[in-house]
Amino acid sequence: MCEETSDEGIAVIFDLWQQGNFPEIKRPGFYLEIVGRHIKSIEERMNASLSGAPLIISGMASSSIGFIDIPYTAVPFSVDGAGIQTAFTAATTGFKHDVYVISGVRTAGDVMRGEETQLIGCIEPDRIIKNELFIFPGTHSKHLSVKNNQVVDFKTYMTGEVFALLTRYSILKNAVESNGGNDSNDDLETFKKGVRDAKSSNLLNAIFKLRTNQLFDVYSKKENYNYLSGLLIGAELKDLAVINIETINLVCGQDLGKYYRTALLELLPGQNIDSFSDQQADEATVNGHYKIGKQLKIFS
Repeated sequence: MCEETSDEGIAVIFDLWQQGNFPEIKRPGFYLEIVGRHIKSIEERMNASLSGAPLIISGMASSSIGFIDIPYTAVPFSVDGAGIQTAFTAATTGFKHDVYVISGVRTAGDVMRGEETQLIGCIEPDRIIKNELFIFPGTHSKHLSVKNNQVVDFKTYMTGEVFALLTRYSILKNAVESNGGNDSNDDLETFKKGVRDAKSSNLLNAIFKLRTNQLFDVYSKKENYNYLSGLLIGAELKDLAVINIETINLVCGQDLGKYYRTALLELLPGQNIDSFSDQQADEATVNGHYKIGKQLKIFS
């Protein structure tokens, strides 16, 4: 598989679009011109033409700042990819690919764009899921509840964003220091202490302990960093203790997954937890596109 990565996320591209002060009708062409440069780069590395190949896009491309704004698909929806709304743009002489844009998903009080496609890509075609939870950790962590092969609900937790705000911009930024992922057993114990405190404490009060931990030499800055991580991840996960779930699935790389698994075992001893490999997590979106493409009869 040949892939292309870029720092040109949706926010960057939308800013470029606004700076150009172009008419709205030109927005799809502007976005596809950027996509086309990356397709050309792949063609050069493959030494082959991709002209005529369909293009499937998910995530924020279907949002108000994306390629085209599509209404959210409402839950429930099937994990085989059937029923997800898409928008179609036919190939042109300037962009020789039919384009299918996948919508996001909504409940009465929550939304997501992208994780629904990842989830669809995670699940084998013949797998039957009776009552499981899929967790996608990240800046805005998502918990997707799947019952009888239908996504029936999901919740968003701003865990990663709050962590970034506290460690970069708050008064607590001088009380923490990353260890670069080189965790010792003591670091994990400090993380677990944060998880336990999240379970039994008021989060807003517990966060201030980073300040007193530093003032009273309770923890070093690196220990405080792990303690805060435990507090926030523990706050995200602690409500799962009162929910009956057969299996909790972690869909992320091993670096982040290690912390989530440790926190889950601390909060839910005996809970069945499955972790996707780095490769499975990385390929989930591509697999989801393929499954949705089959539902749309793009692929045989």
